[in-house]
Amino acid sequence: MNATNAQETAAAVVPCPFCGTLNRVSLGRLEDRPVCADCQKPLLLDRPVFATDDQLSRVISGATVPVVVDFYADWCGPCRMMGPVLDEVARERAGELLIVKVNSDQNPVSPQHYGVRGIPTLIVFKDGQEAARQVGYAPKATLLATIDGA
Repeated sequence: MNATNAQETAAAVVPCPFCGTLNRVSLGRLEDRPVCADCQKPLLLDRPVFATDDQLSRVISGATVPVVVDFYADWCGPCRMMGPVLDEVARERAGELLIVKVNSDQNPVSPQHYGVRGIPTLIVFKDGQEAARQVGYAPKATLLATIDGA
């Protein structure tokens, strides 16, 4: 399959930031500006999306592209430093990967399930399986090397 066909068939399951409905989105058609199937509000995938404990496994398993999950907390300094890095990577790699943020304080089940011991912890999933892990703050170059090396 060539790169064009791969991008056309790339898909992800993403939660709507407004109503929480899980939506299957064709990542090759982001320029068509996907909307939530339920509330019809925009699904913006050029930035990280937020997921809850209840949504995370479906988001990871529903993606045909790598999923980078950031386990973070609002009070964590290194987590706040990762924010702009993740925003930039999400913007630059929109359609090629999905960046998902999980607030560890509000969603304690997922961090425990994935063995998160410190935050921020970024886990790269490919085909639903953990492929790489980065604990602590990572500059953009390190993060991209982790993602691309997975």
